Amino acid sequence: MKLLVINPNISDDVTALIEAEALRSASPGTELVVRTAGYGVEYIETRFESLIAAGAVAEIIAEYTRDGSGSSIDGVVVAAFGDPGMPALKELTDVPVIGITEAALCAAALQGHRFSIIAISDRIRPWYQDCVERFGLGGRLASIRSINESLNGIGSVQEDFKETLLALSRQAVAQDGADVVILAGAPLAGLARELAGQIPVPLVDGISAGIQMAQSVVNLQSGRHRAGAFAPPPVKPRKGLSKNLDAALTTAQRSTQLPAPSALSH
Repeated sequence: MKLLVINPNISDDVTALIEAEALRSASPGTELVVRTAGYGVEYIETRFESLIAAGAVAEIIAEYTRDGSGSSIDGVVVAAFGDPGMPALKELTDVPVIGITEAALCAAALQGHRFSIIAISDRIRPWYQDCVERFGLGGRLASIRSINESLNGIGSVQEDFKETLLALSRQAVAQDGADVVILAGAPLAGLARELAGQIPVPLVDGISAGIQMAQSVVNLQSGRHRAGAFAPPPVKPRKGLSKNLDAALTTAQRSTQLPAPSALSH
């Protein structure tokens, strides 16, 4: 299996954290191709920044799916909490595209009734709230707790705020009634392993959940979207798209054509 793992932020430090946790989480035999967004912001906190990142992620997916060979990649992991571009990116390719938010929420829902999200900034919380509600899990969200201090650097959040993140996680359990705690965002990748045993409920790492869920969905071999809400966009005139994106759209649209039925024998 070959998974394309995309950091929608432009920070190489965050990509290194993503890759390290992805390698720890992947099954033997799973090959990872880890890429960083070609444009955008250092770390995404708002809906508009997510909008910018979505385009950068789409370009990378298109690069690997433009020819429709089916051998380039088997699945995609969008490795930023909030899932920039999701679920629309599912329409671009016939391989599974999994966001770390949807993966983390599914993992949390399987392990407890109520969950809390620990985030790296106050500004990010409204967007995360939107994401949880989009998945229909608003009633199971115990809280979103976040760091309310300025960050020294996005790649050093774990080192700089480990005690704060630990305290927020414990408060989510003791004060908010969380059965599961999600450590949200790629900058926190791998921290759940380090804090294991220090918080009295299961901890979910978005990157680990994303890799594990992507592998599971690929292995299910459920088939592609040829119709319904996640079918490729309909054919229509377009202009100004990159060569890769235009080719990927064309490939996706061709995939909606079902094979001709075989003649019935009598």
